[in-house]
Amino acid sequence: MAAGSTIRTYFDGKWHDGNLAVMRAADHAMWLGSSVFDGARFFDGVTPDLDLHCARTNASAQALMMTPTLSAEQMVEVVREGLEGFAAGAAVYIRPMYWAADGDGTLIAPKADSTCFAVSLEEIPMAPEAAAATLTRTRFRRPVLENAVVNAKAGCLYPNNARMLREARSKGFSNALALDAMGNVAETATSNVFMVRDGEVFTPIPNGTFLAGITRARHIGHMRADGIKVHECVLGYQDFEEADEVFLSGNMSKITPVTAFDACQYQAGPVAKRVRDMYWDWASGQQ
Repeated sequence: MAAGSTIRTYFDGKWHDGNLAVMRAADHAMWLGSSVFDGARFFDGVTPDLDLHCARTNASAQALMMTPTLSAEQMVEVVREGLEGFAAGAAVYIRPMYWAADGDGTLIAPKADSTCFAVSLEEIPMAPEAAAATLTRTRFRRPVLENAVVNAKAGCLYPNNARMLREARSKGFSNALALDAMGNVAETATSNVFMVRDGEVFTPIPNGTFLAGITRARHIGHMRADGIKVHECVLGYQDFEEADEVFLSGNMSKITPVTAFDACQYQAGPVAKRVRDMYWDWASGQQ
């Protein structure tokens, strides 16, 4: 699925121009879903937290019982080499990924040492600063570790997210605010979520039902260093109905203000703007 204008693909030890075919019809991942990926960003000439995204790619592979074939440091080197093919002003979505080619003796579980690796570099603009999202409830919930690999950024988790998005868009909203199995707010269909009340920030506490993102952690660190109180806690839909501000955190856009949650209306507020400014200030000093 190509969304960007220019794509470069690393596979089998070298870079290729374009959206290269890398998987075979009988590969384990093709029919049994053993694939993982991560996402990082290149924009304004920098790649913030690229090393952490590469390390999480390896952790995700291990969670799906695959053996990573590159260290995080090697992966960073591969990505930086590939980015040399883009203009300094380009915005690129960086997608390192693993998948299993073969199954073990059961066929169902991946053969640990049959891991394949690729990187997709896709030129996709950063969202404009004025971009915003709208949220609604969804009947679909985040799974738990006992019935899904929620400790990985795994392709097999995304059909559930897609159901949430389809439901939200059928109701006229751009995203869904999802609950966990216990009925507490977890995240949206695509990103982590924050709310603001009386100048303090609240976000769902990581409980193993969603990935507490790398960008999420970066925002929390910046806010606390700036003197903003941040609470990781149990939240429900009512908390978001009573919020002064809501914003999203994710790798693709870094931060996105929310202007509606069902019938509730918000303004893109000062806390979201401050968090965005702090992130861009910090990112400008990275490699």
